[in-house]
Amino acid sequence: SSDQIEQLHRRFKQLSGDQPTIRKENFNNVPDLELNPIRSKIVRAFFDNRNLRKGSSGLADEINFEDFLTIMSYFRPIDTTMDEEQVELSRKEKLRFLFHMYDSDSDGRITLEEYRNVVEELLSGNPHIEKESARSIADGAMMEAASVCMGQMEPDQVYEGITFEDFLKIWQGIDIETKMHVRFLNMETMALCH
Repeated sequence: SSDQIEQLHRRFKQLSGDQPTIRKENFNNVPDLELNPIRSKIVRAFFDNRNLRKGSSGLADEINFEDFLTIMSYFRPIDTTMDEEQVELSRKEKLRFLFHMYDSDSDGRITLEEYRNVVEELLSGNPHIEKESARSIADGAMMEAASVCMGQMEPDQVYEGITFEDFLKIWQGIDIETKMHVRFLNMETMALCH
């Protein structure tokens, strides 16, 4: 809505320090991100040209308000007036955004190494889980992904990584549409991400 755009503009100006663009370092003072173990991936996603719809790879040095709105549109909640096709399109856009967070080299595939990096980052704050355990968790999850996406594999068959189509299969039945959104509470403060 126009009210939400105005509120996002206020948030943009707050983040940018009243400048016309935001740079990665502007996210350093966002309290909700401060302790997030995948903070760097979240911030990077704001500058990923794929998410900005400006290319198939690379990162922008800065984003303007229009770019900011493009990124925030991925977090748009499901509207009760949306038909089934629009809900599915919104779901795919959200999942593509997430896929890009994992696919750090922009090759269209989440490799075992990329997945290990994410799992290690997610578990880095847990003092009871060592790096080797995190790697084992990632390896097991990748084997499960291969099983879901490829079925029974031959012993000499290699799973190259998760494609976006595989990613959609893996996330099937998970209600991402209602979990990945921005909730507008007090518009004078900030939008909260889930």
